[in-house]
Amino acid sequence: QVQLVESGGGLVQAGGSLSLSCAASGSIFSINGMGWYRQAPGKQRELVAAITRGGITNYANSVKGRFTISRDNTKNTVYLQMNNLKPEDTAVYYCKGRIRERLKGAEDDYWGQGTQVTVSS
Repeated sequence: QVQLVESGGGLVQAGGSLSLSCAASGSIFSINGMGWYRQAPGKQRELVAAITRGGITNYANSVKGRFTISRDNTKNTVYLQMNNLKPEDTAVYYCKGRIRERLKGAEDDYWGQGTQVTVSS
């Protein structure tokens, strides 16, 4: 069994910063891509940022230059540093990992439970 647990959400004023982290644990053989998604009320979940095992990153246009994704493969953890936050960044943020469990042949996507980020104007 694999679990992803996010932490670091909260309330911040516009222009402020928050840092999210997501740690994967359990019966993990390997982790490929990891990413952060967000879902605002009444909207579809969208990709915020993604990172390959080798460190290649990809960002949504709306967060480029403000957010930075990184990972520590030794800790099975992915991070999201969010600077210059805007009210439109308000959402529940989810992490996702493409993970191969021990004793399983194929990779699966695993999701965290989500953490609320609220940016006040």
